[in-house]
Amino acid sequence: MKEKSSPAKGKVKIRGAKELAEDINESNVAKRPKTPNPIKRQIKLNQFPWTDKQKEFFRVALDPSTNIVFVNGPAGTSKTLLSVYCGLQLLNMKAADDIMYLRSAVESSDKSLGYLPGDANEKLRFYNLPLLDKLDELLTESTAQKLEDQKRVAMFPVNFARGMNWKYKCIILDEAQNSSVKEIITVLTRMGEGCRCFILADPMQTDLKNENSQGGFSKLSKTFSDEESVKMGIYSFNFTEDDVMRSDLVKYIIKKLKEK
Repeated sequence: MKEKSSPAKGKVKIRGAKELAEDINESNVAKRPKTPNPIKRQIKLNQFPWTDKQKEFFRVALDPSTNIVFVNGPAGTSKTLLSVYCGLQLLNMKAADDIMYLRSAVESSDKSLGYLPGDANEKLRFYNLPLLDKLDELLTESTAQKLEDQKRVAMFPVNFARGMNWKYKCIILDEAQNSSVKEIITVLTRMGEGCRCFILADPMQTDLKNENSQGGFSKLSKTFSDEESVKMGIYSFNFTEDDVMRSDLVKYIIKKLKEK
């Protein structure tokens, strides 16, 4: 794919939301510090017919005052896709150096998968499939590989975050219903200058061994849902079964399960 040269200010474009994109560009130029190591060329993103709710998410996620967003929603509401899209937009806006994708190393099964072949990177790649899938949707194959080669995209288990100090990163903690309070706090307390973090969870799909456990997401998102947190750039954003985009079947399944 041939990439176009980046405008000096690093502008964002959103399909069907020209006014929103202009507002975001204007506010970021005025308020958000630029990364010291920006991408040299704009990344061409695949665009979709975004819903009004998704555009509302973009307004929160890409606002220069935003630091952390707790994103709650059932399966099929495009939480990961939207967050990766915003991460790529932050690269284009020169507001982030790179995207860091994190997950707790919890198997999505009641039984262990057992031995996984390959070296450490190959083993961990199984946990990173959702990110790779979203990059495939949003980018050409060559662009996705180029971002990995340039270390603009990185993938780690949450356990590897201890002791790190992050600056100008877009952090995506996915499947956070499987993360403990300590794990989420570990991620949040790595954040330094210029960082933005999306904590994504579907409490209906926890894989923790104790079925009564909901991990740390619900507790922490509630803790940081007050006005004082908003002033610090910490927001909560909720999707519902009405926002399911995957299929009508998934929407029906989610609604049926909630009736129980």
